[in-house]
Amino acid sequence: MTTFMLFLKEHASIIFFELFLVVFILLLYWLDGFRDLNTAIYSILISLVLTLTFLVARYVMRQQYYKKITSMPHTMEDALRSTAKTPDHLQTEEYVHELYRIYQLEAQELYAKQNRHLQFMNQWVHQMKTPLAVLELMLQDDAPLDKKGVHEETERLKHGLEMVLMNARLDTFEEDMKIEKVELKHLVSTVVNQHKRLFIKNHVFPNVTLSDDLYVATDAKWMSFIIGQFLTNAVKYTFEDNKKVYIEAVSTKDTVTLHVRDEGIGIPPTDLKRVTKAFFTGENGRKSGESTGMGLFLANEICHKLGHDLTIASTVGVGTTISVTFNLSE
Repeated sequence: MTTFMLFLKEHASIIFFELFLVVFILLLYWLDGFRDLNTAIYSILISLVLTLTFLVARYVMRQQYYKKITSMPHTMEDALRSTAKTPDHLQTEEYVHELYRIYQLEAQELYAKQNRHLQFMNQWVHQMKTPLAVLELMLQDDAPLDKKGVHEETERLKHGLEMVLMNARLDTFEEDMKIEKVELKHLVSTVVNQHKRLFIKNHVFPNVTLSDDLYVATDAKWMSFIIGQFLTNAVKYTFEDNKKVYIEAVSTKDTVTLHVRDEGIGIPPTDLKRVTKAFFTGENGRKSGESTGMGLFLANEICHKLGHDLTIASTVGVGTTISVTFNLSE
């Protein structure tokens, strides 16, 4: 009964229009002098029969569709089951299926982000326990406080906090982005100075060869984080003393490419294509024991959002070169 009432509501306008049309035509003939009552009754009956036949046939064709939309589905498969026979309902079902596909993609993306945040937070909290435990042991020791050791552990905490904050801000990147003209040498020199203790501690030395007239359009804060990740990785995976990290740039008419090259252990070919994946630590990460697998992932994501190209080339035992290409034409 529910389906029939829904059908009547949908076609009420058609029924009233047919009745109005019959009455209008009869009135037109009557005003023209036509007075045959039997013919008029016959015309009305024929019109009603034809209209009723059309409505019955239409109801039969749409009955399954009406049953579907008037009964609540128990599963998504019930809602997506195809029952339409008319062109408009077929198009409606196609639209709903496409809408559901888009919903699935967005839901999967949201789930992946939530899972990434949760996994990163769990890993980050676990790693932050180490410097906190070291600081606690230093405070419990009766010997004079080792300021150098305290500074090293606080730097590890600071770096970890920076990582988790950047990961949290990545979802609202557009709200925290400011593209401006940046002098590349000044930007790199600032980041290198911020990491000078890291270089000194590991006996690795930066070699910056950038001209003063190189300007790129980027976000200085986000690029500082990216370059910082490159330098941290370069130093962390250089296990021999007195090695260097070379920072240079190559410019063309339309691009400027920043290269950060180290003389470290290099990345195995099997890991090279996966180092920008979230939480991938690889063979080198297991050697250091402190890798979160998020540094190059965040750098790659930020470069993508800024419109820069990030490439990585590496040879085991020789070193790794990470390059960021800035498009001057944009």
